[in-house]
Amino acid sequence: MLKVGNVKNIFKILSIFLILLQLSCVQNKRRENIIVASAGKVESLDPAQANTLRTLQILSALGDTLYKINKQGNLSPNLAKDLPKVSKNGLLIDIPLKKNISFHDGSIFNAEAMKFSLNRFMKIGTLNYLLNDKIEDIEIKDEFLLRIKLKKPSSSIKSLLTSVNLTPVSPSSYSNFKDKFNNKGFIGTGPYFLKSFSATQQTIKPFKNYWGEKPLNQGIDFINYSNSSTLFGAIKTKEVDVLISNSIDDMQRVTLNRMVQNDKLRSGEGKAIEIGFITFKSNKSPLGNQRVREALSYTLDRQLISKQVSFGTREPLRSIVPPQLYKKEFSPWPIYKPNLARTLLKKEGYCEKDILSIPLTFRSNVPADKLLALTWKDQIKRDLSDCIKISLNGVESTTVYKQLSEGAFEAVILDWTGSYPDPEAYLTPLLSCTKINNNTCLKGEAVFSGSFWGNNKVQELLNKSEELEGENRLNTLVKVEELAAQGSSYLPVWLVKPKAWSLTDITQPEFSNNGLIILKNLKRN
Repeated sequence: MLKVGNVKNIFKILSIFLILLQLSCVQNKRRENIIVASAGKVESLDPAQANTLRTLQILSALGDTLYKINKQGNLSPNLAKDLPKVSKNGLLIDIPLKKNISFHDGSIFNAEAMKFSLNRFMKIGTLNYLLNDKIEDIEIKDEFLLRIKLKKPSSSIKSLLTSVNLTPVSPSSYSNFKDKFNNKGFIGTGPYFLKSFSATQQTIKPFKNYWGEKPLNQGIDFINYSNSSTLFGAIKTKEVDVLISNSIDDMQRVTLNRMVQNDKLRSGEGKAIEIGFITFKSNKSPLGNQRVREALSYTLDRQLISKQVSFGTREPLRSIVPPQLYKKEFSPWPIYKPNLARTLLKKEGYCEKDILSIPLTFRSNVPADKLLALTWKDQIKRDLSDCIKISLNGVESTTVYKQLSEGAFEAVILDWTGSYPDPEAYLTPLLSCTKINNNTCLKGEAVFSGSFWGNNKVQELLNKSEELEGENRLNTLVKVEELAAQGSSYLPVWLVKPKAWSLTDITQPEFSNNGLIILKNLKRN
């Protein structure tokens, strides 16, 4: 006969077993979705406002674009039925659309919906200059035929139509958001629909009426952590299934790569599309002097910085466009020559009595920024301490972006990823200027980039490139970069490949040509 104490012990054991069983069931249920982790909050899922890689990553799963760039680097129809048909004078573009495609709210995707979305972007889009500078009008020629009227011929418009920012939204669901952002929701045509949204977590589930290839998983939970250490710990302890490389400390990247080599993780890598650079404010002394900026362009030992900051994972870069977009190697910025830098600075009155003082701002929440700033400062102290003194200032990235156009920073470390795979997607945001006075940009994108550098010949060549195709166009854009290198208002540092790591029971992450993970191909083995 069982004693009362033994019975109590049995009940305790059974209770613990049931609790563990419940926890196991909850865990299994929770991991039905694939958990993807990245750094930083997602404040908005409106494609007209999206400007961070993590936001574009989610939008790429929730929406579709008219066209994609295929593995061969060519334009390929997506929501469009065929390639765009351009008139002989280059001013009319007809885009036939696929039929039987519906939005997540059940409404039909057609030319009217595409026109609504493009007009909305042109009116309120953060990057609306990309379209406003090119498009005169948008017409509906038929229910599934869209016509774009251009202000002038544009060879870049085709690549622009691959941008995630131009993914169509449902006119029915966005009727109250024609002239304002819809920050907390999204209704598109993509393989997933948005189930829940907060700044730190977003859940998407497969859209059962999706017109294309269905997702291989049952849904994605996006988790947004605040720092690199938390992200790193989450993948090591298997709290998350996939880790995206943005804002991961480079030392931790090395450890993750070592785990891949030891078959503890899988990894995938995309084409290098992110550039890292330093912007110099060129409209005020001392960096208003082009010769001083030119001297600084010789002071950066990219090989050393790549090795010390990223252990060689970030490729040294002497261009403000990823070289593969030119389809050839092109590096117009000078190599490291500290003696030449000293010679140039002496001609401007530095190095003997006066020392050039440069306050360098880095984004305090981007790990690589601080290491870059410290390494460059130490390198300058080693090579040119009699000529240059660098002081460091860490500022949170959102504050940096808000204050760039105010001219708040003499020199600031930044990065940029083009919204579509074309040289123009890098050159225009950094160099475009509509009002120039003595090489100072008074109005245009060069103001918003914080450089305030303007050059009339650059604008002339950018405009000319829009009338050209193929090799002639690329050669013209090469000339634009050569002039930018001479102006020395930017100092390119490195090129970054997008990377992701996954647990071994998840398929290897694949990347599209725009540097985003193809989320629908992720599968739990």
